[in-house]
Amino acid sequence: MKLGQWLGFWGIAISCFILWQIRGLLLLVFAAIVLATALNGLVNWFQHQLKMKRSWAISLTAGLSLSTVILFFILIVPSFVREFQQLIELLPRGFNEMRDWTNQLKAQLPPWSPPIPPIAQLLKGLPPLTTQVFGNFFAFFNNAFGVVLQILFIFVLTFLFLSDPQPYRHMFIRLFPSFYRRRIEGILGQCEVALDNWFGGIIISSAGVALLSGVGLTILGVRLVFAHSLLAGCLNLIPNIGPVLSVIFPATIALLDSPIKAGWVIVLYFVIQQLESYAITPTIMAQQVSLLPAVTILAQIFFATTFGFLGLLLALPLTVVTRIWIEEILINDILDRWDGDPLNSKEAPALQLLSQTQSPMNESNSQ
Repeated sequence: MKLGQWLGFWGIAISCFILWQIRGLLLLVFAAIVLATALNGLVNWFQHQLKMKRSWAISLTAGLSLSTVILFFILIVPSFVREFQQLIELLPRGFNEMRDWTNQLKAQLPPWSPPIPPIAQLLKGLPPLTTQVFGNFFAFFNNAFGVVLQILFIFVLTFLFLSDPQPYRHMFIRLFPSFYRRRIEGILGQCEVALDNWFGGIIISSAGVALLSGVGLTILGVRLVFAHSLLAGCLNLIPNIGPVLSVIFPATIALLDSPIKAGWVIVLYFVIQQLESYAITPTIMAQQVSLLPAVTILAQIFFATTFGFLGLLLALPLTVVTRIWIEEILINDILDRWDGDPLNSKEAPALQLLSQTQSPMNESNSQ
């Protein structure tokens, strides 16, 4: 390799290392971009429908967002905290009831029946584990000053991006070669549409799940309905994993009354998730980028392992954006244009690809 190639290689390697070291900061920036993209749709609506200047539209959007947050913490958070504390206190009793019910079922089975897996031994260790994990929930958020700083950082970045997004967009586009910048502009437009569809769709979907959960649990007579329904709506932000976690709490509390009620709770949540998967989501997310279920699960595991809880929460928008970039750049611009035979080619495939990509871009720029 020539000196220039070595310098380029080490430059890319050092850049990747630096990006990996600041991956937490990059995730916060991405969260701000997602939020700014969502609020930008509201700003544009104020501009076009109410004929407002952008500065006034941004101010109105900021005021509505701040009012929503304040009302949420005044009207919803106190009731949720109170019921969630009661939920944490009742969970160990629910696990004990589940263990006793399993033992009774095992004693009533005939001798020729297959043995029941040792569920009781597993449940025996769950109450202290649950108390340890969820009991520190409030202490974590009360003492974690860094969490508050991160949230403030996201909101500040959001409104900085929202106030004047074009300079940041142009700065990012200029990181690419001149012949490819128009193509990057189009890819960013696709990402913006996908993120806007995802954010609006997931808010409506989560609200629908919370409402259906609250109505169903009220009919079944399960205690702490408000906490269960709000948890179901929040956990719906995490696909595949969230719905499974949301059924654990109401089913355990219902088990304190009777196993039949717990079974009906499981049936209720199963029906709600079927409605959400086959009725609500396809209707409100018809234009969203489709993802394979296995890809979604693998992405959640990867982003949760790499970035923690915030990575798990943003796994779906990260996957949507990553899918668009891979499909447009790697598949459409590289693999679909790689029509030469590398065994008989005298030039390097990468150089052929660059020339094939640069030619149409230059033609479009000249036009």
